[in-house]
Amino acid sequence: MVNIIGYPIVMGILNVTEDSFFDGGLYRTDAAVLKRAEQILSEGAAIIDIGAVSTRPGAADVSAEEEWARLQPAIQQVLREFPDVVISIDTWRAEVARRSIEEGAAVINDISGGTFDAVMPAVVANARVPYVMMHTTAKPAQMQQQTVSGDLWDAVFQFFDTQLSGFRAAGANDIILDPGFGFGKTLDQNYQLMNGLERFKKYGLPILVGISRKSMIYKFLETNPDGALNGTTVLNTVALLKGADILRVHDVKEAVEAVKIVNKLKIEN
Repeated sequence: MVNIIGYPIVMGILNVTEDSFFDGGLYRTDAAVLKRAEQILSEGAAIIDIGAVSTRPGAADVSAEEEWARLQPAIQQVLREFPDVVISIDTWRAEVARRSIEEGAAVINDISGGTFDAVMPAVVANARVPYVMMHTTAKPAQMQQQTVSGDLWDAVFQFFDTQLSGFRAAGANDIILDPGFGFGKTLDQNYQLMNGLERFKKYGLPILVGISRKSMIYKFLETNPDGALNGTTVLNTVALLKGADILRVHDVKEAVEAVKIVNKLKIEN
């Protein structure tokens, strides 16, 4: 079991996809994958999160075979070059998670919180690896047509209460919560979640925040993903002040600097 000491930490994104909303297609060769991994680590990230399926709103799914064909060489290349790195795998498929763990991945990051594949709790429990449980309403192709209705907090807390119960019953206990910014939420709901982020502390579990260059930033600021770095850093800082333990980001250097500054404020307080 991986033991990450000293929150908050930064998780750097490595997408081996063709169609991710910000960096799709940039890291499809061996050389590009290794260069990106080196950048993530040199800028101070504690975890590399590798994903092989785009989860942007409206994204089409790919087969498990295609997902694994993209993931396996990336995992092998990164671990060969950086054997001590902590690798997280962004997948909702239990079989892909199991194979990834066998290849050396140490964390599973599931956008569905276990709702897309009923076998996931058993895989995570048997492997004894940390598991990121994210809230969403539906698969990426439909989620923005099925945003949370009714009371946002009731819906999100009920989701986590149910999923945590199921995972713990299976024997999985090393769980990290991700509110799921941008997944099945309106723009206003995303900001409502951020404003009340400290409410997730009631679970006594680490909190992961992934808002890097998302539409909740660039649509609100009337820009685009390329122009959303400053807004991302602002919101990452807010998240840290409200208790975030892990920042999942494209821009590692800026996130690490935000962590250092917020930690300095805590020390001086």
